Amino acid sequence: MDILGKIHSVETCGTLDGPGIRYVIFFQGCPLRCQYCHNPDTWKIEDGKNVSVRELMEDILKYKSFMEFSGGGITASGGEPLMQHRFLEELFKKCKEEGIHTALDNSGCIKLSTIKEVIEYTDLVLLDIKAFNKQRYKELTGASISPTLEFAKYLSDINKTVWIRYVLVPGLTDNLKEIEELAAFLASLQNIERIDILPFHKMGEYKWEGLGYEYKLKDTQPPDEDSIKIVKEIFKEYELNVG
Repeated sequence: MDILGKIHSVETCGTLDGPGIRYVIFFQGCPLRCQYCHNPDTWKIEDGKNVSVRELMEDILKYKSFMEFSGGGITASGGEPLMQHRFLEELFKKCKEEGIHTALDNSGCIKLSTIKEVIEYTDLVLLDIKAFNKQRYKELTGASISPTLEFAKYLSDINKTVWIRYVLVPGLTDNLKEIEELAAFLASLQNIERIDILPFHKMGEYKWEGLGYEYKLKDTQPPDEDSIKIVKEIFKEYELNVG
C-alpha cells in the first residue's frame, strides 16, 4: 500500500537547502513553536494536503537531470519532517533506489528510537539548533533541547554528515557565551561538515498575523554584519567550517 503523507508545498529548484539544485519538500506538522518561525502555517499537520510516495516520486524524477548535473538531490524540510517518519523513510528509500541524494532539514526534536531507519537512507542532515542554553531553548521553542543533543551525538557516533544551522536573533540567540558553549559542543563531535549562521528576518510575520498568532519579535531587527562576523569567528576559533 502506498503510504500517504501530509505536505505543505514543494520547491522544485531550491539552492539553499543542501548542495546543488534541490527538490525541497515542506512537510506539514511541527511540535515546536519557535518565536522566529517563518512557516507557522506548517505547524498543524491536519492543514496539509495528502500526497503519496508514488505521486511525489513521479514529480521528483522530472528534475533528476538537474540534480545530477548540479550535484543536488531532494531535501525534506518543514515543519518537522520526522513527525512523519514512516512516510519519509519510504520516500528516501525510493530516492536511494534512483540514486538521488537525500538531505533532511530538521530540529532533532523527535524521539530517536523512532527515526533511526530514516537516517539509514539519509545522506546529509541539516540540523537546526535553535539555542544551546536549556532555558533559552525552552523559551524560544516551548520544548526541551535534550532530544536535539541526543540526536546530534547519535549522528556523530554513526558518522553521518551534518550541516548545522543556527539562526542569529538579536536579544535572543546572540549571547556570545552561549554561542561559545555551542561551538565547544559541536567541536567535540566528529561529523560536522559546516556551520551556517542564518540572520534573523521577519518575512514570515504576515503569516503569524494572518493566522491570529502573537508575533513577539515585531520590534526585533535583523543582526548587523559586525554581529554576524563576531559569531562566525567564535565557531572558527573551534576549527569549525563556517559557510
